[in-house]
Amino acid sequence: IAHGCDASVLLATNPGGGRTERVAPPNNPSLRGFEVIDAAKAALERSCPRTVSCADILAFAARDSITLTGNVVYSVPAGRRDGSISREEDANNNLPPPTFTAQQLIDRFKNKTLTAEEMVLLSGAHTVGRSFCSSFVDRIWNGNTPIVDAGLSPSYAAQLRVLCPSNTSQATAPIDPGSPNVLDNNYYKLLPRGMGLFFSDNQLRVDGNLNVLVNRFAGNETLWKERFATAMVNMGRIQVQTGNCGQVRLNCNVVNPMSSSVSLAGSVEDDGLAATS
Repeated sequence: IAHGCDASVLLATNPGGGRTERVAPPNNPSLRGFEVIDAAKAALERSCPRTVSCADILAFAARDSITLTGNVVYSVPAGRRDGSISREEDANNNLPPPTFTAQQLIDRFKNKTLTAEEMVLLSGAHTVGRSFCSSFVDRIWNGNTPIVDAGLSPSYAAQLRVLCPSNTSQATAPIDPGSPNVLDNNYYKLLPRGMGLFFSDNQLRVDGNLNVLVNRFAGNETLWKERFATAMVNMGRIQVQTGNCGQVRLNCNVVNPMSSSVSLAGSVEDDGLAATS
């Protein structure tokens, strides 16, 4: 969401030079699956050339992943176009790190037109996936000395030190050790037990207003899934480019040659998105 939903994170090169979002520390090496998007784009270019943008492919892929892992079915508006700018510093300045406090999280999401409740809803996606030890190692190691962060259960910290046996470990740990491959509400159930992997996860229960939401979603998975789907749609509308703005990339990794471009005007908001797909 550094530039909005314009697939800027997929660009491997920048027309103006410099490093892209793709290699920024918040994305690299944790962000993977580029080859899946490339395969989808290649198939679409064969069947309906210059029609479906990489930004829309990302939105559809996210929706399909949620359906496959959590049996959540929802429609996604179409019509996004692809941006032509991708800068490492934009990812560094826009993506919330795992060290953020509750207020920093609220402010960062507010800057992207998302509410505090939507921030808590979207944080529930941490129920799927893994994290490199470097994102939480300071909670379990102080140099070579074992420690237990105040927000961690001692037994959970001990489990994490087995997975990350030193403060320089390059290993990974499941963010939700109970059901790491299933999109469910277990993330919220873990937080009161001191099993939020990131410092920022624990902040959702430290803040009283956010903790009310944590408890609500922990007790009602159906409610969380319904609102999570809506929050995903809203996130997919952030600073989109539509109409004659942006382009439909022929290759998601690079900006089109000027002869292939339609327009590279500035972004517009979500009023240009088509119905749903």
